Amino acid sequence: MLWKLLRVAFPVLILFGTALRFSSAGDAPESVTVNWDKTVIVSKTSATFQVVVNPLLRREAKIHDRVFEGMRDLGCDYVRYVPWRPYPKLVVAELDPPHDGKTSWDFSLIDPMMEDFMKATAGHSVIINFSTIPQWMFKTEKRVSYPANPDEVFWDYQQGTEFRDPSLKEVTDYYARLLSWYTKGGFTDEYGKRHESGHHYQIDYWEVMNEIDLEHNMTPQLYARLYDSTVTALRKVQPQLKYVALALAYPAKHPEQFEYFLNPKNHQPGIPLDMISYHLYAEGTSSDETYAINQIVFFDQADMLLDAVRYIETIRKRLSPRTRTTVNETGTADPSDDGPENAYQGPPAAYWTMSAAWFAYLYAGLARQGIDIVGESQMVAYPTQFPSLTMVNWNAGQPNVRYWVLKLLHDNFGPGDKLVDTISPSPYVFAQGFAARDGKRKLLLANKRDRSFDFTIPGGDGAEVVYVDQSTGSQPPATTHLNGDRMTLRGLAVAVVTLAK
Repeated sequence: MLWKLLRVAFPVLILFGTALRFSSAGDAPESVTVNWDKTVIVSKTSATFQVVVNPLLRREAKIHDRVFEGMRDLGCDYVRYVPWRPYPKLVVAELDPPHDGKTSWDFSLIDPMMEDFMKATAGHSVIINFSTIPQWMFKTEKRVSYPANPDEVFWDYQQGTEFRDPSLKEVTDYYARLLSWYTKGGFTDEYGKRHESGHHYQIDYWEVMNEIDLEHNMTPQLYARLYDSTVTALRKVQPQLKYVALALAYPAKHPEQFEYFLNPKNHQPGIPLDMISYHLYAEGTSSDETYAINQIVFFDQADMLLDAVRYIETIRKRLSPRTRTTVNETGTADPSDDGPENAYQGPPAAYWTMSAAWFAYLYAGLARQGIDIVGESQMVAYPTQFPSLTMVNWNAGQPNVRYWVLKLLHDNFGPGDKLVDTISPSPYVFAQGFAARDGKRKLLLANKRDRSFDFTIPGGDGAEVVYVDQSTGSQPPATTHLNGDRMTLRGLAVAVVTLAK
């Protein structure tokens, strides 16, 4: 996804929600201090991920089976599925306008991936976002063509800012037919012909558009109209469906979108404001930035992003406190992503561990702010498709450390856990205590630097430590036990420490 968010002009040293303590050289190791009786907040936060449609998800792709197996094994709820614009033939079901009694409806390339996704996430809630509007529904100077090859990347498909049908019926009818195709077994097209699909999927959430501040550059007023019209049309198909709105790429830059959308006065009576969404990415500031600088810049940006969330939450709580929030795209983007595919070298190996530690840090920060859902981006990426965001190896399909950190968080933390008052042993080691809903006491640790830190954990003797770091690489998390209270957290590691008692 489009992710260029914040440029860092100066370093910021804020360890969110965690006091800082420093020790001088030669001192005994500092200690994590946890007040298990002082609850900061009861978590509402689920960890999940997004799946963006691209050719590597097609059944012909060599990594297909392993990727979908990985989706299933994560077992997450609120998985976001986004048929997105670079591949028009894989994501748009009606590529040409109706004409002379004929339509262009065609799901032959779209259905297989959707079917495999719904199978892989069976038993879990999903958020579906067919974000790419057929281009012919917009006014443009000339017709926008698309590649005949469905696997050819094409970034110029989405053009125009004004709908050719100002009533918006044309676009909302398109989405009503899409939903009917997947939940009601088919639909009747513009000329009264019935198209049968045989699909009767349970879809829990429908996200209305994506990155509206970039894709067609929608004003708050236009988007609110489009949202209301879409919801009105989709409710006729599936009355119990819930909705996700906004999906902003630059949330810190667009308070007017939140102010307008979250005000019920700007919507038709009875239109639900179930959930809003937005995206939080960190990125390198230049292509010649070294990895040593990356690790500082990315974590500093995380603090800035968390500050922006505080402002957004103030708006939400004031205008529509019952509306939930999903931050459904998060990740770190290496500057090398912008390079040409045939010359792509990729980031250093340690980058992936750093990105995983960043996600763990952001997850805990968002949990402390009461955010409902935090989604890692994205299951499969590859050169030309923001490769530094991938959760699997795009050549082999093997999960990387970003995947395993998500699984570590998902398997250990969730709604109902109590986040308790915690003091970190270092400004570079994030620590957060969780009084888990099953009664266990756990610590989430994330090392923000590529060097080891020693510290003590009172009561840590015999504790189980499940961790990922540069030694585990693409393998599942490793497990060890503490012998005494002292612990070493290796460079850029993420660990979950479960106390023995």
